[in-house]
Amino acid sequence: MTIVRWDSSRDLQQQEPLSRLQAETLSRMLEGYYRRPQEDLNRGAWVPVVDIYSNGHDLVLKAELPDMKEEEIDLTIEDNTLTLSGEKMLDTEVTEELFHRIERSYGSFARTFTLPPTVDASKVSAQYKAGVLTVRLPLREEAKLNRIKIEVAA
Repeated sequence: MTIVRWDSSRDLQQQEPLSRLQAETLSRMLEGYYRRPQEDLNRGAWVPVVDIYSNGHDLVLKAELPDMKEEEIDLTIEDNTLTLSGEKMLDTEVTEELFHRIERSYGSFARTFTLPPTVDASKVSAQYKAGVLTVRLPLREEAKLNRIKIEVAA
């Protein structure tokens, strides 16, 4: 048995064209991936993406929050849980009838993150710049990376 790498463009070219009914069915199946129904605009369908990394002294969380104002973002810590929430509103200067296409997501959102016990929650700081929220979660002294110098014996 020979193993052949699948090539979608080759396979589609070799097959007969889709019938009108097949094409309409496929289009309906994929519709949700390319076009969001209008009623989803206000149902909290948007979730901001985040990166979380450690630099040895802090855990750093960066969240993309484009077109939001600082007062529209809420950041809280309670019971070792960091909660990022808010609402991204559709521009009120432009009515929905004037839009030709709406692809960006809008609505309320909430993300929660359980903080490890190594984070000092009393020293957390946050900065919002150019649509990115950066949250610095300092590590407790005993949890910080302690580098040990290795001596090389001759």
